[in-house]
Amino acid sequence: MKFLPFLFLSLLAISFTACKKSDSTTAVNINFIFKFDSTQARLNGAGQPSTIPAGNAGQSPRFNTMSAHYLELAPSATTALGAGAVLYRAPEVTTGGATAIDFTKSNFAGNNAIFLSVPVKSLAAGTYNWLRVSLAYQNYNVYVTAPGNVIDATVASFIGFNTYLSTYKVKDSTVIVNGNKAQGYWAVEGHVPGFGFVSTGQAPPGATTVPNPLFATSPIPVGSCVVTGQFAAPLIITGNESTDINIIVSLSTNKSFEWIDTNGNGKYEPTLGEQVVDMGIRGMIPTKL
Repeated sequence: MKFLPFLFLSLLAISFTACKKSDSTTAVNINFIFKFDSTQARLNGAGQPSTIPAGNAGQSPRFNTMSAHYLELAPSATTALGAGAVLYRAPEVTTGGATAIDFTKSNFAGNNAIFLSVPVKSLAAGTYNWLRVSLAYQNYNVYVTAPGNVIDATVASFIGFNTYLSTYKVKDSTVIVNGNKAQGYWAVEGHVPGFGFVSTGQAPPGATTVPNPLFATSPIPVGSCVVTGQFAAPLIITGNESTDINIIVSLSTNKSFEWIDTNGNGKYEPTLGEQVVDMGIRGMIPTKL
């Protein structure tokens, strides 16, 4: 019976070794986490501070969810779009004719939630100073003023370069499209006692703000929504990472919902013919935790 303690210790050693091997092969990921910030600087398409033009008004939406179509890390300000480390590109289809984002296969994330997680080993060792994220879809709430009512309405906003939609939900209502929709297509759903509505619209081409501080050295295609932001401190990848890397992608929602304010009262009143002119994000700051 003296061999039993030895056998027990041997089995324990084997078990411990197996556990160590399993731990060493556990994937280490880089996680990108959305943060929606209404107090962050409000930028224009060139990445410069921007105010609301005379005759317009804006609200800071209260975000429910967002999706992204593309993500790239760029080493320098002269790195051309696509020449950096491309970590993600969402599925695309030609069902509606031209190439478009496949909305049915989009991934959605809310505030402080991971929207993309990829193995660190898929990223070459080096220093990355810039992040590019092509945003595709936003769902948020804004206040709509109608005669006798202030309505907390839900907006579905499609800001990707082109999106194929069969059907989609705004809040409770389903909209049928079965076709492509260009950047700037949107729908608003609101409810008051005894009455509900859904209206849709299309912002003019080029009206959606897409901040790119590198517009002079690394431009993006017109009509895309590739938002560019500089890391608060350079992201350094050594290739020897042993724990996950978390990146907060802080997006400025500072009065990003903008409309023509026909009477100057600062209230969005579509029943008076006030038109939405911009739903673009107003800046991006990526930060490694």
